[in-house]
Amino acid sequence: MDWLVLLYNAVMLGVDAAAGVYLWRRRTVPAWLVATTAAGVGAVLLAVLLGLAGRGFTVVLLAAYGLFVHGSLGMLLSAWILWPARRGAATVAGAIAAVLIAVGVDGFLIEPYQLDVTRYRIVSDRVERPTRIVVVADLQTDKIGAYETDVLREVMWQKPDLILLAGDYSGEVGDAQERLWASANTFMRRIQFAAPMGVFAIRGNCDGEGWEAIVKGLPAKAVEHTQTFDLGGLWLTCLSLRDSLNTDLKVARPTSAEFHVVMGHSPNFALGAVDGDLLLAGHTHGGQVRLPWIGPLLTLSKVPRAWAAGMTELTGGRRLIVSRGIGMERDRAPLVRFLCRPQLVVIDLVPGSPQE
Repeated sequence: MDWLVLLYNAVMLGVDAAAGVYLWRRRTVPAWLVATTAAGVGAVLLAVLLGLAGRGFTVVLLAAYGLFVHGSLGMLLSAWILWPARRGAATVAGAIAAVLIAVGVDGFLIEPYQLDVTRYRIVSDRVERPTRIVVVADLQTDKIGAYETDVLREVMWQKPDLILLAGDYSGEVGDAQERLWASANTFMRRIQFAAPMGVFAIRGNCDGEGWEAIVKGLPAKAVEHTQTFDLGGLWLTCLSLRDSLNTDLKVARPTSAEFHVVMGHSPNFALGAVDGDLLLAGHTHGGQVRLPWIGPLLTLSKVPRAWAAGMTELTGGRRLIVSRGIGMERDRAPLVRFLCRPQLVVIDLVPGSPQE
């Protein structure tokens, strides 16, 4: 916890106390509304002001403390103060506190570690034989712990023919990032991380120089620059980070007879003239926080928000699948997922008519 977080929470405790004293002296519903509004506005303004001294997602991190910590505390305090004289308002305050606490527990403690293994079945007359592809996107962690090792074991339990690693392997920088790559590499060697058609890894926007170390010594191919591979009945194009971000990218089909998979870290490339049967990406984390009827709040991508997770039918019979990823945004971002569980994507390619 850095000094900005400590300062924010210290000041907000003062705001909570002042709002509580104000409400205690009046104990009316209007006073409660005034105290709640003032505390909420103060929490937002303070998050913005202190956020300017930080970097990245600092404002979001501080706002999360304001909502889930101080919002819950303020509502519980309000319920206690109002209960003797204003039981209806006290009940409402208690219910709001319960919702905030429940969402906070789910978003910060439960959902980030509830892996969803999502399966897709794609039938195509370009597929020569049944092929299972497992996509691992955005491991994005600060340690290789029990959750991360369980995910990598799950990849092998799926018995994939082809494993695709879509970038962003670490949430660290510098030496810490290198140590994490080494730790992941050691574990993958231990479980014999491999697939008959190969393991292919591309670079994500959070991966520094030397990212290839994560698959060093494994039967895997680290692809830094855009390349196309003939896997025998299946063509795979791995995009460079820069090309994956290019909304005007052009990728030709190697052959009209065989299935063509195109993988990039960001889904932006799907807006270009990419002639592939299946386009794969990560990067968006599915938004990490999704709201009912609204969807993801932030995708960090230029594709429509509806494309930020799951499978989307594109023109020309193409399909885009964007993984919600395994990990979470790090650094100054709050470690939260809400209505957006981490995801391992399993795709079964099946020969036959697309109408089957």
